[in-house]
Amino acid sequence: MSARNAQEAAPQGQEHGSGGLLRVLGPAGAVLLVLSCITPASSLFIIVPEMFATQGSGVVITIAAGILISIAVGACYAELGTRMASAGGEYAMVAHTLGKGAGWLTFALSGVLLWVIPPVIALGTADYLVDIVHLDRAMTGAVVMLVATGIALLDVRANALVTGIFLLLEVVAAAVVALLGAAHVQRGPGELISPHVFGGGSIEPFTGALLVSGLTVGIFVVSGFGTAAYLAEEVVDPRRNVARIVFWSLGLGGIVILVPTITTVLAVNDLGALATGDFSEFVRAWGGDATAIAVNVGIAIAILNAAIVMVLQNSRVVYASARDRAWPPAVNRVLTALHPRYGCPWVATLLIGIPGAILAYAVDIEALLGITSVVISAMYVALAFAALKVRRMKTAPGWRMPLWPLPPLLVIIAVGYALVGASRTDLTITGAILLAAFVYYVGYLKRRPDERFIVIDPTDDLEEALR
Repeated sequence: MSARNAQEAAPQGQEHGSGGLLRVLGPAGAVLLVLSCITPASSLFIIVPEMFATQGSGVVITIAAGILISIAVGACYAELGTRMASAGGEYAMVAHTLGKGAGWLTFALSGVLLWVIPPVIALGTADYLVDIVHLDRAMTGAVVMLVATGIALLDVRANALVTGIFLLLEVVAAAVVALLGAAHVQRGPGELISPHVFGGGSIEPFTGALLVSGLTVGIFVVSGFGTAAYLAEEVVDPRRNVARIVFWSLGLGGIVILVPTITTVLAVNDLGALATGDFSEFVRAWGGDATAIAVNVGIAIAILNAAIVMVLQNSRVVYASARDRAWPPAVNRVLTALHPRYGCPWVATLLIGIPGAILAYAVDIEALLGITSVVISAMYVALAFAALKVRRMKTAPGWRMPLWPLPPLLVIIAVGYALVGASRTDLTITGAILLAAFVYYVGYLKRRPDERFIVIDPTDDLEEALR
């Protein structure tokens, strides 16, 4: 049976993706899932306060620059993702354009994010519930991971509904901050154009060097739109819809993060407060204790929402790696098992969620957070090189980015420059991860290239996926 006939034989709206995943997710549901992975409220309330300390009022320019670069990155995701609609995401796109070796190294980079970011985010839950109840931070993080794993085991459409409800609550929390800030504006918009930073005990002008130093974090703030690529096997008509999902998610997420940040910068009584304060303090000063508690609950919900979608998307990457024969045959068979009722890769989901709970409870996982922005930036550069090459290859038709090749060149230059200024420790750890992955590739995968790490295109090669 051909791939086309197999898809036509499936019930309407239930076309198979690779290895049995069903194409049941419409663009709107996919945008809700991807936005939940960007977790704009979590980025706003957790990452932006850290940026205030180093970027001052220049945080707005830094985030805006990060969004601009992310639009160029999104163009790479959209063009590659519509041509290679695989749950493997980045590694599948890179493998098909730059070769298996580059694809496997990209998988190694994504592997850091698969297991590190969800428990790190989950650990913040107790911090934002302290006004209501005092909870052990590690235990709460572990419970959040387990709850997220249980929800991620449901049908992908059920996850879209659950995360959509949670997303609405976290967007309301962000909107409250934006409105309160707008009602307490203390300075004019000139502060956004000529920003300042608090350093050495005084207010100093924001410099280009500070912008560059914060750029990788500025990009990280809106990261997550790549989830559209991970969900591509379950999206209806991915050739057409993946690009829409990428840009709608990125645009909406950027607005939810940037607008409250702008109003906060303009509303704080003293710019020096940006260096030591946080949104809970600002909201309490503007709206009182009850409002601050309500916003904190919204943040906690945003964290759970992010954990759900990250477990869901990360399990798809693990599933895809097994379907693409990246591991010994027995491991591949286990990891590609699909739940008979919900159609989810249930073993792969548990493999993400349970270790995540253990890491949240027993390990100082937050110590590894520093390398995540470096890892994401390195993956973006790899995708940019893939986007430069893809048009010179015979691939399936897909979305074509405007102004090509300028967007991928912008990513390579801007993100590459930011990587040069990254922490030497973070760069060293990232290099060690790549070295270990290279050893595995040469020692195992490359020895039988026709049998191992066969990265398929599930849209065009269903028979190979189901073999």
